[in-house]
Amino acid sequence: MDLMKKLAAELSLTVEQVEKTVALMDEGNTIPFIARYRKEVTGSLDDTVLRKLEERLRYLRNIEARKEEVIGLIAAQEKLTPELEQAIRNAVTITEVDDLYRPFRPHRKTRASVARERGLQPLAELLLAQESVYTPPLEEQAATFVDAEKGVESAEAALAGAMDIIAEDVSDNADFRKAIRMLTGRNGLLESRKAKDEDSVYAQYYEYSEPVHKVPGHRTLAINRGEKEGFLKVSVAMDAEIVRNYLNHKLVKERKSPAKQYVTAAIADSYERLIAPSVERELRNDLFDAASEGAITLFSENLQHLLMQAPIKGKTVLGFDPGYAHGCKLAVVDKTGKVLDTAVIYLHREEQAKTVVKRLILSHRVDVVAIGNGTASRESEQFVAKLLRELGTATKYIIVSESGASVYSASKLAAEEFPEFDVMQRSAVSIARRLQDPLAELVKIDPKAIGVGQYQHDMKPARLDEALTGVVEDCVNSVGVDLNTASHSLLSYISGINATSAKNIVKYREENGEFKTRDAVRKVPRIGAKAYEQCAGFLRVPGSREVLDNTGVHPESYEAAHALLARFGYTEQDVRMGKLGGIVDRIKKQGAAALAADLGVGEPTLLDIAAELEKPGRDLRDDFAPPILREDVLSLTDLKPGMKLTGTVRNVIDFGAFVDIGVHQDGLVHISELSDRFVKHPREVVSVGDIVEVYVLTVDTAKKRIGLSMKTPKEGKSPSAPARK
Repeated sequence: MDLMKKLAAELSLTVEQVEKTVALMDEGNTIPFIARYRKEVTGSLDDTVLRKLEERLRYLRNIEARKEEVIGLIAAQEKLTPELEQAIRNAVTITEVDDLYRPFRPHRKTRASVARERGLQPLAELLLAQESVYTPPLEEQAATFVDAEKGVESAEAALAGAMDIIAEDVSDNADFRKAIRMLTGRNGLLESRKAKDEDSVYAQYYEYSEPVHKVPGHRTLAINRGEKEGFLKVSVAMDAEIVRNYLNHKLVKERKSPAKQYVTAAIADSYERLIAPSVERELRNDLFDAASEGAITLFSENLQHLLMQAPIKGKTVLGFDPGYAHGCKLAVVDKTGKVLDTAVIYLHREEQAKTVVKRLILSHRVDVVAIGNGTASRESEQFVAKLLRELGTATKYIIVSESGASVYSASKLAAEEFPEFDVMQRSAVSIARRLQDPLAELVKIDPKAIGVGQYQHDMKPARLDEALTGVVEDCVNSVGVDLNTASHSLLSYISGINATSAKNIVKYREENGEFKTRDAVRKVPRIGAKAYEQCAGFLRVPGSREVLDNTGVHPESYEAAHALLARFGYTEQDVRMGKLGGIVDRIKKQGAAALAADLGVGEPTLLDIAAELEKPGRDLRDDFAPPILREDVLSLTDLKPGMKLTGTVRNVIDFGAFVDIGVHQDGLVHISELSDRFVKHPREVVSVGDIVEVYVLTVDTAKKRIGLSMKTPKEGKSPSAPARK
């Protein structure tokens, strides 16, 4: 099937959509740019579909390249037939291509290759013919192959060598392998047993068995990790009789023959020695690949929701990095993220610590204290809550995930940003800033270190990095960045800008002052015409004399945007003052298609321009629920079954969601407790960052485990305590 037709069928798109979109990709356009500014070409495909299309395109092109390589290798051996070439071209996976190439692949020394060198190929063919009567008898014919110089000492040895040839030929048959792979996938069992006599987190898999086709992804990854750590022995169990029956049906002739016993024995050997181990590896690799893709998809969604959490704007924040031996490091950052003050306190010197923190809060008018959730976080929260009650100010506090903060603090990037600070002080700054603007701060950290995935360290690093980088790119570009304040880390994720050009932008800004317009970025080294085309629409310049420079309108559409303003009698000042509310609806009522044609743009672009003019400088994250700010302390021992609480979803996994309810131990809402209806996967109901109401089901203080539910309480089973935040 034609590549474009195949992609169209897989993704439920038209062939024209695929062809035009692939052409844009091949021209070097980025996914964010295509998704935002080429809607007329793609039929308004979003970045999620575009990335899937890009991945499948790369995979299918790799298959085509492998097909051409294999065809060339076989042709070089002068063994390529039209039927074989067609079979290779019809293959749909690289595994199928490799199966067809297997008989022609240069073999290392095997029992079969040795037998062929000893001249036993004719005897193997004689056995496979399975004649009813052999004249002279089969054993006598086998004796003619005896040759001590070649290593064939007897007729039995000759027959054994011939059987080795048959076994390898059976193993190398692509049709047989494909069928056996399907049979094993349908009938096989994934089994695990304990590898050593000691308790572990893998105890539930010490006597485990489940049909291969039913094993969920998270279980595959858990079992693989248990095997890697030496706690489990894992295998794929398959009823060999099913496979032998299939192969006998294909190869053993109905008539009685003296050769039949040799052929059936060779078939059994082929499966047990050659095919079964190989198919087991392939199936386990397939299970791992499928589990990894599922986990990567889930990780990507979690990361996207984490990065797109609502920022707390216009607040001065005190970052509080808890600690015992080295004290708690504090950093006050102003509304723009600038560091105003730093300090170190020791919780066991309570009065002295109070004096320092009160000074910081009062002198800098701190609005929120952001407390890291690491070591000594519980004691730090109690200290801060008590102090805030004494102060009686409007200052609130919040527990912030420290995931990745230590990675950032010890990085070269952090050292460049805060050369005068030690690692702990940098961490305090990071904690404060990730509350103010999660996206701007978290892009400085390797996504794998942020802690919103499952088994991410077991996946293929390149594939995981590719997926997560794509998520960060999409998030950064969907929000846009201020050209005059964005760090080079943030800028490097903007469409068309790489790490080098991002640093060039910051350097140019430092040497020449703020950019006055979008167009001025063209003066930066390494920002050529193509790079500018890709990045311009995602850069914001709030103080520009051109009002459109602070919107998502691309410079290529400025003329159409100004014409639209004139058509409705608006000025640029009206845009700055936010007076264009409702213009999108007015355009739709008047007929968007006709107006778009009149202005020389597509209808999707026209509506996007109008939406930007309605809310210039708008941050789409402002529409999301803000984080929960707290005033009091809730302890694990305070929890009682039935208690209703408000919490924040911290992680979504295959079997449920972890919710922060403010007790320093996230509670688990099992998938069965997420909704009153059936839930196939938790992401149908919740996302990272969601603010949810939960009910306490169970509390295990010894193991620090909390069971929660999001189901509506049954009548007569009302919560035993009022909701708390």
